[in-house]
Amino acid sequence: MSEQGVLRIGELSRRVGVSPELLRAWERRYGLLCPTRSQGGFRLYSTTDEQRVRRMLALQQQGLSPAVAAQTVADEADTADTADVAADALRQALTEALDRFDEAAANRAFDRALGTLSLDTLLREIVLDYLTDLGERWSAGQATVAQEHFATNVLRGRLLGLARDWGQGGGPLTLLACPPGELHDLGLICFGLALRARGWRIAFLGTDTPIDTLTQTADNLHPELVVLTTTTPQRLSRVRSELRRLSETTRLALAGAGTTDALAASVGAELLNGDPVSQAARLVATH
Repeated sequence: MSEQGVLRIGELSRRVGVSPELLRAWERRYGLLCPTRSQGGFRLYSTTDEQRVRRMLALQQQGLSPAVAAQTVADEADTADTADVAADALRQALTEALDRFDEAAANRAFDRALGTLSLDTLLREIVLDYLTDLGERWSAGQATVAQEHFATNVLRGRLLGLARDWGQGGGPLTLLACPPGELHDLGLICFGLALRARGWRIAFLGTDTPIDTLTQTADNLHPELVVLTTTTPQRLSRVRSELRRLSETTRLALAGAGTTDALAASVGAELLNGDPVSQAARLVATH
């Protein structure tokens, strides 16, 4: 039984394979779980509690005692909380610098984030969260076109700097591009960087790629995967027949706000509909 997104102890027990009695003991002895109370007085456990239990079980399988495993879980949670605070502060510093067209300060903020955070956290909580916020502010009239262009150009340069030699190595190759008319590729670059960090190689064609160029390149390189991203469905709909032919010979995936299940299915493609970092992780896990 679940209630408002949290779990009664019986459901938590079923999910993690640990008896309710042992869960209560871990809660009492080690403070591993942090339940809230329902209006009826029942303990309610979160998905974070579930993750803590799974992590403790994994540590015990590695030979750690319950007490040491519980302390390790607590220490890891403290580290994660510290990283969250650091990411918030760094994103704010980056936002303020980009808003006032201060490229040097923006680069310093980016460098601090690069030296402090993991690549996944940098991409997800600094770059992608910033871009989401920027898009919302632009739509609300709180950011100018000039600020949007300046910020995306600064970030694009920094991300492509991280992408140097990302086509080298022996891992699977993915071909990344935007369809004709699409000029937004920062999410695609983040996806490529996250894939590269997981051992894949990247061939990047970037914005506004003619469909015949994409097809010819796929024929020449024989990539494991081709990914197209767009912000509007019309740009993919206009090349629907070409994409359908491409998917007959190459694994094809569509991403971005302009893609839908129906559109992907109509051309025989997969739909990548989460944030780029999570989708890269999922892709590697299912490869």
